[in-house]
Amino acid sequence: MSAPDTTAVRLKESADGAPTLVCLGFCGGGTATFHDWIPSLPDGAGLVAVCYPGREGRFAEEYARTWDELAADAAAGVASVAGEGPYVLFGHSMGGWMAFEVAVRLAATGAPAPRALVVSACNAPDRGVTERDRFLSQGQRDEELLGWMLTHGLLPEHVLEEPELTEMAVELMRADLVARDSFAPVPGARTDVPLQVFSGDADPVIGEDAGPRWAALTDGPFRHDVLPGGHFYTPGVWRTLPSRIPFLTTATGPAPAPAAALSVPAGPRGTAAP
Repeated sequence: MSAPDTTAVRLKESADGAPTLVCLGFCGGGTATFHDWIPSLPDGAGLVAVCYPGREGRFAEEYARTWDELAADAAAGVASVAGEGPYVLFGHSMGGWMAFEVAVRLAATGAPAPRALVVSACNAPDRGVTERDRFLSQGQRDEELLGWMLTHGLLPEHVLEEPELTEMAVELMRADLVARDSFAPVPGARTDVPLQVFSGDADPVIGEDAGPRWAALTDGPFRHDVLPGGHFYTPGVWRTLPSRIPFLTTATGPAPAPAAALSVPAGPRGTAAP
């Protein structure tokens, strides 16, 4: 029996012909946050979470110190499962930029393309890292970073009682922030797969032009869904987010989205969803 893959972590196997949701995480995150999504997956859909270096099963590896290094690693992880069947590529926050870059990199190599690209809680990457995108910064004190993680449910309270664990959490977050801040957009980078954008109606990170700017980066169908809550939406929305991805519901071809959502929404923040 081969050893489990520590990069493309299989959280749920897909049924024959059903798509797999392949997830790329946010700054300071790992694969654990995606475990709670299993109950909300459509029937038959699978779930894979890509683990970045320096955490979980890859704890002994060095952190990626540049965006290019992290993107190359993530692209290799996605490529390892891309040929197994249909998949939807998802990324949240920093992971949204990573998902877009991985899709572009895979297209350049001729690897199987995702059925759709779904990005969540991130501005379009065409302007690079702006001050708005630095809502978490390298200059913040450890206590501030820990407080943000705790507020957003990314850090169990018991971790704060263990100095070694809190030190590891901060070190991991800072390593990801260093990689994020080295990001530079590739001129002309775009995709031709269907693109779905999620954003929170109370997320201060997201600019008013996020929807139109993302729409300009794909030649495929586009939809922008504005959801209740902040950077991680409301707990109920976050827990059931896969149920809002229509591309996971059929065995072949992208699932149809509402007609009004296939074009750039009239409002700058997209189409509100309950």
